[in-house]
Parts: sequence; structure tokens; C-alpha cells
Amino acid sequence: MDASPRYRALQAVGLLHPAPQRVSAEAFQAHPQFFARFDKVQVKYEMLRTHALDGHSATAAAAAHGYSRASFYLVSDAFARAGMAGLMDERPGRRGPLKLSGEVLAFLAAASHERPEASGAELADELYAALGVRLHRRTVERALGAR
Repeated sequence: MDASPRYRALQAVGLLHPAPQRVSAEAFQAHPQFFARFDKVQVKYEMLRTHALDGHSATAAAAAHGYSRASFYLVSDAFARAGMAGLMDERPGRRGPLKLSGEVLAFLAAASHERPEASGAELADELYAALGVRLHRRTVERALGAR
């Protein structure tokens, strides 16, 4: 394990390469002071560069950088879609409540404004009756600012 500030910074944000010992690309061997095999984003970029500019096959580029061929294509697609930002890992898990659309939030806001004494459970029942969207009472309460 490296104790450099760079290593610690990457570790803190979850950007360490999962298998740095498998990175065997020449640049990482010849210039370890610049090319850090533990830097996931740098390794991914160099993998793509090796393929695009040095003419290595996708399989060879992926293997030299500690990735599978399938991973190479996922990284390549992400880079084509979003540039350097595409080389960052996406946050795992859902991106927020799936059922809290604008329409649902507007309905809940209007209903709670009309009847401020209504409980989260009552508003959830009204929402289901009106829009067919079933929410837990706590989800309704959180959406309305923890009533």
C-alpha cells in the first residue's frame, strides 16, 4: 500500500484501481513517479490511449492495464459519452426516490396546503386514490419536509 497524499486522496473518493498489481503496461513500469498503477482514472485513460494511439488491440490494452476486454468496451463507451468524467465511477445505487416525480410532489404540496393537519398516511392514501402511486407515509413526510 502506498501512503502518498495522492493515494490517500484517491482512496478517500473511491478511485483506487481494484487490482493495481495486474497493471503491467510499460509506462507504469518505466515511470512510476508519474504513472500510478493505483490511480483508476489514469489507468483507464492510459488503457484507451494505448489502444487508440499505440495500436494495441482492445484485449491487449485491457490486459496490460488490469481490466477485462468487456470492461475495456464499457470504459471506452463511457469516455466517448462523457470524456474524462466518464472515467469516474458512477455512484452505486439508486439516484433518489423513483416515485417522487414532479406531479407527485405537486399533488402532495397542494394536498398538505389544503389540509395541513393531514398525516403522512392520510396523504399517502389520497395520493394512491388520485394518481395510483403508492408511497409509505414516511416517504410522504420526508418529501414534505419532515412534518
